[in-house]
Amino acid sequence: MAEVYPFRGYRYNRDKAGDLNRVVSPPYDKIDDETREDLINSSPYNIVRIILSEATGEDEDKYEVAANYLQDWIDEGVLQRDEEPALYAYYQEYKVEGKRRVRRGFVGLGKIEEGEGVKAHEETMSGPKADRLRLLRATESNFGQIFMLYSDLENSVTATLDSVTDEDTLVEVKDGDRNVHKLWKITDESVIESIQEGMTDRSLYIADGHHRYETALNYRNECREEGWESVDDEGFNHRMMTFVNVDDPGLSILATHRLIYGVDKFKPHDVLGKARDHFSISRFDEREGLLEKLDEDAGEKHTFGYRAKGDKAYWGLTLLDESVMDELLPDKSEVWRSLDVAILHKLILEGYLGIDEEALEEKRNLEYVRGREKALDMLKEGKYQGAFIMNPTRINQVKEIADKGEKMPQKSTDFYPKLLTGPVLHKLSIKKE
Repeated sequence: MAEVYPFRGYRYNRDKAGDLNRVVSPPYDKIDDETREDLINSSPYNIVRIILSEATGEDEDKYEVAANYLQDWIDEGVLQRDEEPALYAYYQEYKVEGKRRVRRGFVGLGKIEEGEGVKAHEETMSGPKADRLRLLRATESNFGQIFMLYSDLENSVTATLDSVTDEDTLVEVKDGDRNVHKLWKITDESVIESIQEGMTDRSLYIADGHHRYETALNYRNECREEGWESVDDEGFNHRMMTFVNVDDPGLSILATHRLIYGVDKFKPHDVLGKARDHFSISRFDEREGLLEKLDEDAGEKHTFGYRAKGDKAYWGLTLLDESVMDELLPDKSEVWRSLDVAILHKLILEGYLGIDEEALEEKRNLEYVRGREKALDMLKEGKYQGAFIMNPTRINQVKEIADKGEKMPQKSTDFYPKLLTGPVLHKLSIKKE
């Protein structure tokens, strides 16, 4: 059962912070060094100074730096706490494949649960969890969102949200891709109750934020061991999340394409020679032909695009028989074995090129890229030996994998656009005496 609660969010005060476009950021794990520098330079109050803080001296702890920024901004009135508990409607207007879409959701506090209450589909790594836990300990606050999916075929919750979004927006900003992010505050108790009732008996699936969710769970357990008390609904038993209906037509999953490099004894056409045992192979003289083939086969066949550096042709590889995966991965479920990303990783990358699970875990020999055109264009750079172009994972596959308690291979899903960090924050209420 999905339990959601309103909270008194902290938000940027425009009079002190200035242009809100300059203070928000992408999620912490989507920020590289160059992007961080740009965000730092955009405003002295950009949230990246907290979520990816840096120590300025040898004896300084970067997490204490983050906590000091947060407290200073609250003391100075840069961040102000809303007077009433609220849910926050969060809509994102964006374009994908030339079509305009709106993804509709809301921000609230969700109950932290172990076991079957919240279902995950991705593996997590210890390093990011340790980093986020130290930030949470130092600041006792949530900055980034956990992207939660729920199923509501009738769109009843979204219809309730639509009823409040004809009012003036609380926050309206654009991200680096020019997508528009809008926030509305919901304080009407009857509307909040309607949303809470509509979420009752819904299963929750983590779309993005697996590390943040496990961090919140670990922190909750630490607090309980200390004998601390979670005050009302705004303590460590709950975590700030954005809830989106998986059945909403505005939800998009993009493919993440693979570029290979540093593969020993790589010969471009060796892949094609080995692939003839398992795939039908189509040749295209222009990339448009390959992309049309991928679009035609999406959701129907397991087709991959392939091009090696310097090759004049583009190649489509369509799997002939799924049963080959039964032999390679007998311990996985049928739906897991049928994932395009599983087929690519196990059969092609590991089987043909020797890029095994350890190499994938250590991010050796492989780079992940969003955008088919971009991935193919990057082959012109000297580093890369070849590109594999994917179709997106389907949402029903995400749900089935999570329902079975399995985890997908790395970079199986790319929910687009990402949720911004900074439009609303949550500071935990904890009693330590």
